[in-house]
Amino acid sequence: MQEKRKKWSLRKKLTVIISILVVLFLVVLTGASLYMYNYGFVPGKKDFLSNKKDPVLDQNKRWLAATKKFTWHETAANSNLKLVADYVPAAKATKKTIVVAHGYMGKKEDMANYIRMFHTMGYNVLAPDDRGHGASQGNYAGYGWPDRLDYIKWVKQVIAKDGQQSKISLFGVSMGGATVMFMSGEKLPSQVKAIIEDCGYSSIHDELAYELKELFGLPPFPLINTVNIVAQIRAGYNFDDGDAPTALKKNTRPIFFIHGAKDTFVPTKMVYTNYKAAKQPKQLWVVPGAAHAQSWAKQPKEYQRKVTSFLNEYGQ
Repeated sequence: MQEKRKKWSLRKKLTVIISILVVLFLVVLTGASLYMYNYGFVPGKKDFLSNKKDPVLDQNKRWLAATKKFTWHETAANSNLKLVADYVPAAKATKKTIVVAHGYMGKKEDMANYIRMFHTMGYNVLAPDDRGHGASQGNYAGYGWPDRLDYIKWVKQVIAKDGQQSKISLFGVSMGGATVMFMSGEKLPSQVKAIIEDCGYSSIHDELAYELKELFGLPPFPLINTVNIVAQIRAGYNFDDGDAPTALKKNTRPIFFIHGAKDTFVPTKMVYTNYKAAKQPKQLWVVPGAAHAQSWAKQPKEYQRKVTSFLNEYGQ
């Protein structure tokens, strides 16, 4: 009898210890998930992003500030968030418009290099601020997934203001590259003719898992899954849905993929995954020696030449 009591007492102690360990694990996991959500999703200055001065970008930002433009407004899809964009009309009236999507923790002014390039090429340019970025409302980064529907609303506004004869192309860099790839899987207005993506990731999940390992040396499971739960509660979307190859398989527009060969932020291998998934007319340019989002800076003349050639063929 006493032996049974000892066994029961030991079993009870083990149960209590295991329960305490499970609770501690869940507390630590919850804390880590909230930290990672704040680290990766809440807008603000990020220590893992480069703050290096770029005199060429600064010069083009000054050009953009002095150039004739209009402020457009839109309401985010499935949300009451107010969004803002700059519309830069071409020097000579045209129905050709490029909609440009900026990168993670960026804003429309950070796209000044590309805005000026497209303006020089004779296009109208619409440059929005994403949710939680720049002058737009929001307290989270959408990583391009909820933003894809916002950009479709921007496209429709271009058509409403510039007319049914509009010829629209989509362009995005980094997170913006992912955004336009995600858009490619949606039912787009017939006025959208072509897509150019520069260094976009293959999926939000894979990019976050990669950064989790690079920045913290941690495996994706279980933290990625629990951060996703926090994102669904706080930001209202499931980032596992943001998968570029899935969208690209539905794409019906010609698409041009650009990526730096030395990209260690969105690893270069992701562009090959994306390129393989696309079924429509497609082109690929992996820029030798270019780091993340540095392909234009590395070869600005060749960049413009290739983009011009692609748009002349498919964006008309």
